[in-house]
Amino acid sequence: MAIAITLQQYLDNSDIDYELISHPYTQSSNETAQVGQISGEELAKAVLLEDAYGDYFLAVIPSTHWVDFRPLNKQLNTRLGLATESELNEVFRDCEPGAVPALAQAYGIPVIVDDSLTAHDDIYFEAGSHTDIVHMPGREFDQLMAGSQHGRFSHHV
Repeated sequence: MAIAITLQQYLDNSDIDYELISHPYTQSSNETAQVGQISGEELAKAVLLEDAYGDYFLAVIPSTHWVDFRPLNKQLNTRLGLATESELNEVFRDCEPGAVPALAQAYGIPVIVDDSLTAHDDIYFEAGSHTDIVHMPGREFDQLMAGSQHGRFSHHV
């Protein structure tokens, strides 16, 4: 099983109850939900965003959703766009390309969580590889995200 070392240290230092689940290689969050037989509403997808000043933000949304930039930009009072693949690789150096964990605070990146991810019994997210996900009780995920900004800025695909 593979978990990014930065993520593992963050989780262990946070004294959070979690498990690592291996699955066949996938290239998208939708594939991960399918092969893992989990609800896409409970699979947190991480989207790295960048503002005009080069600052990063991580939007965390259900894997079945897309980021709606209008309410997000309004809430953060900025103009955001998607970060490039090379920026993803630079920020999340111990992760496989495209396998970004939802807990970017472990990497010093501010996180904003879509409210549709709260109050689930279980939450899953990328462990930093395309073959492993982290599973934790929703209350533990909510506890980790308590210091992050929250809002409604995504819509169902």
